[in-house]
Amino acid sequence: MFFDDRLATVLRQRATSEAGARTQFRQLLDILGNRKFAPQDERSGSLIAAAWLRMDALAEELPPADRAAMIRETGWRFRSPDLAAHLADHEPEVASAALNRAHLSAEDWEALIPRLPVRARGFLRLRRDLPVDTEALLERLGVHDRGLPSPHARQEAPEERIPAAPVEAAAEREQFEAEPEATSDQIDPVAELQDPFDPADSGRSEISALVERIAQFRKTRDVAPSDVERSPKLPLGLEERTGAGDRRISAFGFSADANGRIDWAETEAAAMVTGVRLTRPSVLGGRDNENEVERAFHRRLPISHCEFSLRGAPAIEGDWIVDAQPSFTDDGSFSGYLGRFRRPANDDPNAPTAEAREADRIRQLLHELRTPVTAVQGYAEVIQQQLFGPAPHDYRALAAAIAADAARILSGFEELDRLAKLETGAMTMEPGEADLSAIAHATSNQLAQVLGTRMAGIEFGKEPEGPVFVALDSEDAEALLWRLMATLGGNCASGENLVASLEAGFTEARLTCDLPAQLMSEEDVFAAEAKPVGDTINAGLFGAGFSLRLARAEARAAGGALSIKDDTVTLTLPLLTARQALPSQTERGERDNVA
Repeated sequence: MFFDDRLATVLRQRATSEAGARTQFRQLLDILGNRKFAPQDERSGSLIAAAWLRMDALAEELPPADRAAMIRETGWRFRSPDLAAHLADHEPEVASAALNRAHLSAEDWEALIPRLPVRARGFLRLRRDLPVDTEALLERLGVHDRGLPSPHARQEAPEERIPAAPVEAAAEREQFEAEPEATSDQIDPVAELQDPFDPADSGRSEISALVERIAQFRKTRDVAPSDVERSPKLPLGLEERTGAGDRRISAFGFSADANGRIDWAETEAAAMVTGVRLTRPSVLGGRDNENEVERAFHRRLPISHCEFSLRGAPAIEGDWIVDAQPSFTDDGSFSGYLGRFRRPANDDPNAPTAEAREADRIRQLLHELRTPVTAVQGYAEVIQQQLFGPAPHDYRALAAAIAADAARILSGFEELDRLAKLETGAMTMEPGEADLSAIAHATSNQLAQVLGTRMAGIEFGKEPEGPVFVALDSEDAEALLWRLMATLGGNCASGENLVASLEAGFTEARLTCDLPAQLMSEEDVFAAEAKPVGDTINAGLFGAGFSLRLARAEARAAGGALSIKDDTVTLTLPLLTARQALPSQTERGERDNVA
């Protein structure tokens, strides 16, 4: 297993000099700027929060010009919208360098721009490589280039900027193309307004113009021109239309005044939490039922790991953990609190369950165990096949045995991995069509060739006429029936015969079989460690109980079940359709209706 501990390593270092501060600031840029570096658990989330604080502390030591120069360097990847939002709150030159250096996707830009301070949005107008949708978003927000027009540009009266007719604009473009000596300053802006995608007018390549035309067509193709869409929209409604407000916030910083009311919060949560009170209004004799936050607030103590509930928008609603420190003015008067809200570690609705985490640890362990076993198997096969030169026959025989043992171990690992995935829902059975009756008889015949020498076997008594189709892939059905019947048949003693039956109901097929005497004595059959009587039949590496447990998990994943009651094993699987399950009755019903 591999863990990314770079951030923890950087935070453990102390920047005692200016050179150390510069180095650490570059390291934090490199790590936090990687889009793949995201919190996976409570520990990594705390590390990232500490990294933001360390970056702010380093920003107080390093001049803005030096930090901006480090951001403009090309030796690191800037793909994190969170880092762009964080640096946008710094000095103007640092914010400008960050917003011009970031390389984000169109979705990231669309979610980031509403979070940026108003003064920082204008820096994006200096870029010419933004996606078309991002430029359209900046237009809707009213963010325009702050640069002054060219001093050589022809000044026109307001009435002269009325868009010309298409014929006139086309004539002007033809005239421009016929005069190669004409400069860009002589182009009539009327034609540019009429056809914004023309590469000759916009200064872009033909490919860029074609891309913009396609994007514009896709945006307007399926949109009905209703009155609501024609009406102008304020930038305040942008967050709702882009869906950014639906994202669940996991943490945000805040400040509260002396009355316990939040008066500032980070941009993402500011509109939803500003004005919320941390404490209830004080009343005479009302301190008996105060909570932890109120108790600390009234005593001007630090708020540490206190539970708090927020109500309101879905992005902030729920339980939180509050950590804050009291703040005081220069004359010692209490002025409020500065702190941070964060979600509890187990509050993520998408967080895996305890069973899923345990299964994931098992899969990781199996992954680590497969590596040495696969290496041993490979070297054994090299010796057995004499790939590197001749080897004595004794060594080749030992190598063949080692390779066979390694193959059995890897097969056992596959079974463990399959069981862990099935029991946690990480894996499902492939749907399909399989004839359960034909597979059961074929499996019984295979076992009879081995068990017949010991006068044992599995014999079918009651069974339906014709095929029994179940909604399961044929390969998965064969593996399931072999695992079940080989486990039962392999534990039969000499002269022991088991009776099995197959029935087709209205919605499911039912296969029942007797338990062998060796398994009847077990208190919990699914935990039995009984091994097959002989070495010829082997349904699994970990005994009969594990094989039956894996078969039960496979049956459940296929929509059926595997149960043991009264010394009988019952396997149920869903039929493909009820009509295919009972063809004779359906045909008789149709003949009766015709008659």
